[in-house]
Amino acid sequence: MAAVTRGCRSWGSLLGLLALVSAAAAAWDLTSLHCSFGTFCECDFRPDFQGLECDLAQHLAGQHLARALVVKALKAFVQDPAPTKPLVLSLHGWTGTGKSYVSSLLAHYLFRDGLRSPHVHHFSPVIHFPHPSQMERYKGLSGLIWFSCQHYLEGSGSRKEPSPFREGSRCQGRSPEQKDLKSWVQGNLTTCGRSLFLFDEMDKLTPGLMEVLRPFLGSSWVVYGTNYRKAIFIFISNTGGEQINQVALEAWRSHRDREEIRLQELEPVISRAVLDNPHHGFWRSGIMEEHLLDALVPFLPLQRHHVRHCVLNELAQLGLEPRDEVVQAVLDSTTFFPEDEQLFSSNGCKTVASRIPFFL
Repeated sequence: MAAVTRGCRSWGSLLGLLALVSAAAAAWDLTSLHCSFGTFCECDFRPDFQGLECDLAQHLAGQHLARALVVKALKAFVQDPAPTKPLVLSLHGWTGTGKSYVSSLLAHYLFRDGLRSPHVHHFSPVIHFPHPSQMERYKGLSGLIWFSCQHYLEGSGSRKEPSPFREGSRCQGRSPEQKDLKSWVQGNLTTCGRSLFLFDEMDKLTPGLMEVLRPFLGSSWVVYGTNYRKAIFIFISNTGGEQINQVALEAWRSHRDREEIRLQELEPVISRAVLDNPHHGFWRSGIMEEHLLDALVPFLPLQRHHVRHCVLNELAQLGLEPRDEVVQAVLDSTTFFPEDEQLFSSNGCKTVASRIPFFL
């Protein structure tokens, strides 16, 4: 997956860019004052749908459903001046199919500072919720100091899905008054109603914690004195990946084009996979029972030609010519399944960037 850039659109002349910078600097104090009133704040929310669609079309291989569904949901939500509830999306699919990449693109094309925006918040259960025995503390029944980390892509890579917490991330400690998930989310929404919350690896999250988010995901006007209806919540997991793979495999065996697979075929199997998985954060959750998720977004398994696309993208990012022997070597080193058909990449495009240097 290519590195996140805004290369899909022209920045205009240098003078124009300098004028924009000067204007932004002059308006900074006024914007900061305006953003102290969280209900009306747009902060650094600067949606660029043209850039997003361009980047998805160029670099997100094999995901016609995810691409169309995400763009449609985002446009409808952002263009609504008074949404009745936050936008809540749950991304599902096999490893390396582009879930983290898409979430990174959303941050990049929705906020001026992308993943480094103070209004983009990324959670990982391994980092933030590592001890199931302390779940009540994480919920807010006793103290726990949180950290807000803004993460950004470094380098490049075809379908390179960044580790959310790695060297190069910029973290800011939160005040002791914001000690738990509920009050932390509430505090950030009070600062700016246009906030993006990314919850990674939901299939590794102890069930129960997400229940504290239920009041924020529904259609009430305010929660705990905070207007939250313009927030966006993204949940990411591999749960449902096997079921999605099976649907794709059956379609291939029936000689159906991949693009003929419809969302209606996948939603029930994804929902069932989540409900049946006791390790998923939504297991026995009111969030599922009350249908607070606006969309289950499926990511299909990647075939050989999709992996080839990722290799070519990565070579282009490295400024290298697309040498056939390098592309073929990467493909030959990739494991495919099922054993008989050898149809889908076992790691999607996740390891493409790390494999290329071995064959240059």
